Amino acid sequence: MSALKPEIVEKIKSLILLYPAKQAVTLPALHLVQDQERCVSQQAIVEIAALLELSPAEIHDTMSFYGFFKTELNPLGKCRLWVCRSLACDLRGADELLNKLITKLGVAPGQTTKDGFFTLEEAECIGACEGAPCVLINDVHSHNVSDADKLIDDIRKKL
Repeated sequence: MSALKPEIVEKIKSLILLYPAKQAVTLPALHLVQDQERCVSQQAIVEIAALLELSPAEIHDTMSFYGFFKTELNPLGKCRLWVCRSLACDLRGADELLNKLITKLGVAPGQTTKDGFFTLEEAECIGACEGAPCVLINDVHSHNVSDADKLIDDIRKKL
């Protein structure tokens, strides 16, 4: 059985036409799969490699170089919550926010809650210093975040 849904295969094939070399499609393909499946399985790696005419080892090397890809052993939760740890955010309370989230969610950065809802992550900078402290909620910025309880409740209501 294929790990890649037909629409993902078609998107990857359409991306191949936009790049000078198939290897350049590796990152976009990994992102497409992870966004859809919340992880990149070993079978998906094999199938991406076949589409891009690369070895599975080359796909795995790219995937493991970047810390944001998850495997089926540690899939993303429904909500990936990044806390910015830049100097601007730290000076405005990001460390306290992160510690409250760790306590409230019961997970360390890089882990997913037991219910599979939240994956907590740390980021060096998410490029929103004017709104420090800030977080990314499934790739959407949220600025001036200081109340961990409200943040978690708001996310659960929206998702």
